[in-house]
Amino acid sequence: MPSSPIPVSLLRYLIMWKVNSSMVFLPKGFPVELSLVLGTLIGNRLATQEAGAWKKALAPLAEYYAQSRDKNSKTPPPIPEIAWPLEATLLAYPGKRSYGNGELIIWELKLFSASAEHGFFLELILPAMEEAGYTSDLQWNHSRRLWGHFDVHEIYVASGSHWEPLVKDGRLDLRYRPTPVQWAEGHAFGADAQRMFSSLSWLTPFDLRGISSTPNLSEHAANPSLTLQIVLEALIARVSRMISGRHKLREGVSAILNNDKQASLQRALEESARLDLLGKNLTSPPPYWPGAWIGTQTYAPIPASIIPYLELASILHIGRHTHLGCGTFRLS
Repeated sequence: MPSSPIPVSLLRYLIMWKVNSSMVFLPKGFPVELSLVLGTLIGNRLATQEAGAWKKALAPLAEYYAQSRDKNSKTPPPIPEIAWPLEATLLAYPGKRSYGNGELIIWELKLFSASAEHGFFLELILPAMEEAGYTSDLQWNHSRRLWGHFDVHEIYVASGSHWEPLVKDGRLDLRYRPTPVQWAEGHAFGADAQRMFSSLSWLTPFDLRGISSTPNLSEHAANPSLTLQIVLEALIARVSRMISGRHKLREGVSAILNNDKQASLQRALEESARLDLLGKNLTSPPPYWPGAWIGTQTYAPIPASIIPYLELASILHIGRHTHLGCGTFRLS
């Protein structure tokens, strides 16, 4: 069965929070506020030096919300490009904004590379989630807001295309120890390549400006008429930045690929550069969401050699604002 075309350490947690009050409303940009609240609570649990790194990382978000509350401002401030002091993505699943008692709010946490440590999740992230659910701190807990009004109901961990239970009905299974490679085990990358794929439907906004290791591609990425070569370059950039100490994008990926996989990647890049964009239906996301565009792009039939890399890119997220869930899509 085909393995991941580029090896990546990853833990995927599917989170289900159950509302325990009569009604709560999610913020318009849920991942943005989720990053600030959960990140602040994680930082509060750390020693002074480590906590300082979290506070510094979250400072742009705190400033963003301070500016957002300025009634004299006619336009919302731009969402800053931030990241936690670990490689993490917060992916909000599509849903409504208002939730009643007993309803579930579902989102996904992804921990990458050296940050894919289940022990860190158990020791810091999960307790911070629980605190976010019961907090009475008036900084977060307000009437009709989510914080302080939910229980951590269920959590699952990805194993290939399946989700295995870690928390069921609020009970944690301490015996379960996921590994950072199980997300890809049994996942048949490219198995559906015989199907005719021609479209990328972006599930979250994307912004690929400035991500390519090829200067002319990086310039064209500001244009929503994206070639698939730019998408693959964004995948290379994403993986390379996960590799500790690697700053040259292509060289970073090459260092973890054998000769056959290097040749496969080069072939996919060459074929993607020749693929025509037939049409697009892209719009700007709402001002309270990060990213530059969202919608669908349609190409000539995508060669089978490219499909595994696109599947991987959709899982890892590409471009800017990946911490806030940007840069994932569905192939069709």
